[in-house]
Amino acid sequence: MTGTTLDDYTDRYARRVRGMTASEIRALFAVASRPEVVSLAGGAPYIAALPLDAVGEMLGRLGAEHGTTTLQYGIGQGLPELRERICEVMALSGIDASCGASPEDVVVTVGGQQALDLVARLFLDPGDVVLAEGPTYVGALGVFQSAQAQVVHVPMDDEGLIPEALEAAVADCARAGRRVKFLYTIPTYQNPAGVTLSEERRERVLDICERAGLLVVEDDPYGQLGFESEAPRPLRARRRDGVFYLSTFSKTFAPGLRVGWILAPHAVRDKLVIASEAQILCPSGYAQAAVSAYLGTMPWREQLKVYREVYRERRDAMLTALADLMPAGTTWTRPAGGLFVWATLPEGLDSKAMMPRAIAARVAYVPGTGFYADGSGSSHMRLNFSFPAPERIREGVRRLAGVMEQDIAMRRVFGQVSQQGRRGQAGADAPGPDLA
Repeated sequence: MTGTTLDDYTDRYARRVRGMTASEIRALFAVASRPEVVSLAGGAPYIAALPLDAVGEMLGRLGAEHGTTTLQYGIGQGLPELRERICEVMALSGIDASCGASPEDVVVTVGGQQALDLVARLFLDPGDVVLAEGPTYVGALGVFQSAQAQVVHVPMDDEGLIPEALEAAVADCARAGRRVKFLYTIPTYQNPAGVTLSEERRERVLDICERAGLLVVEDDPYGQLGFESEAPRPLRARRRDGVFYLSTFSKTFAPGLRVGWILAPHAVRDKLVIASEAQILCPSGYAQAAVSAYLGTMPWREQLKVYREVYRERRDAMLTALADLMPAGTTWTRPAGGLFVWATLPEGLDSKAMMPRAIAARVAYVPGTGFYADGSGSSHMRLNFSFPAPERIREGVRRLAGVMEQDIAMRRVFGQVSQQGRRGQAGADAPGPDLA
């Protein structure tokens, strides 16, 4: 071995570990959690909106009165009662028995992240291609990287994934002899872009995937958090064959419980359970019982309305602050639900390079580079509005706008110096450096 390393185990890691990098978001948490920093970075729900006294009493009873079962091992597929409750939740979005939704085909997971990992384990071989929106969820990118798959991004616009671009990506991969296994999509209130796939495009995307023989992995953590009108029906409500529906209670109840699920085609369910048992043996019985008790004894539909109102107010506060304070040339999405706004910076600004100056100004965001497999996206940033109070959102945007204005001014000054330097060296052997 040549050279030195701080990691004595470098030569012993499996090949799939090579290239593993820390999440852009996780790396921010330690700094963004400081009280003096206005964090527009994370995706945390506003847990204080829950009736915490009632939830606390419910959780206490689960241990005191039902501890012999809730604290015991369970089954790999998940508690039957919870799977029935999950079907009730999905029915609100149109995924019901009429389109083949059944508790028998639900697999309970440790949050949505394990659901993604199980699908990747079942279907991805090293070198396989996953088509995904560009940008896409950073946690999914980590899963696909661990599976040694290659992500090909498909562009979006204000109506979501562009069907013509999806068709082109499928054709390009076929010409190159690359094997595409599935489309990974967050069609409703997308993370990080906040956009929603239009009604007309949903059918077209499903048709394209069906013709190409592609599975569809539909990730839907935010679909019940719409602010303005009912969200379009999920893809799984339209087609049952070849569509995997993933969701979680992390955004609508409690992320700390880590309970999610997969609704899978019947033939795949057993393999998902086997893969899950190999990973975790069984999901937490206590966490499952907590979610099941919440859905069975508390007004969770009314709680969804509370979340929608809270997040609508905060979304509006962010959009107003952006319109009032952002420098010219900045644009952003206007989400109809979910937790995020996706901002595009004025020409020449780099969200990743700007991050240390933003932290110094006591504001945090997520650079757009974290949401692309190839590290592009430096002209974008993701801004979260679910957690900070409206007045903190405005203050965070004010601080961020100040940092951007400083970078614009620096670019203007150094760009002029660069141009003058090049004019002064006209006819010289080598041009001067381009600082623009």
